[in-house]
Amino acid sequence: MSFDIFVCRFVNTEQVRLEKSTIHEILDTYVTERDPEHHFLQLKTEEAGGTADIYLSSEESIMISNFGGDQMMNVISELLRCLEAVLILPGGTVILNQEADREHLPQEMKSEWTVVVASTGPEITQAIQAS
Repeated sequence: MSFDIFVCRFVNTEQVRLEKSTIHEILDTYVTERDPEHHFLQLKTEEAGGTADIYLSSEESIMISNFGGDQMMNVISELLRCLEAVLILPGGTVILNQEADREHLPQEMKSEWTVVVASTGPEITQAIQAS
């Protein structure tokens, strides 16, 4: 998909730092290209079309672009689960890995954004397509 999505973590309505060691533990298996100067990782899975461009330029978010493929969506799902994070889509949709994460979102997101629970790669794909 050709738009940007963001992985963020909220605790008690505040955005907090993501655990870099967890990020690398999950993503490093799939890295095909690194550009440390631009905080960029290009990922590829064994599945055809399973790619993603990852930007780690912020300690509080990950930007993902040019992503696709069922296996890559499962990697994104695992990232959300392990980081206890949410996925923010353009246009005001937040994808939670579990319902309990809703209580940590800022009030504006809870009241004005579309909030969807999607805990697997296929569910995330479906939520993105519906947004």
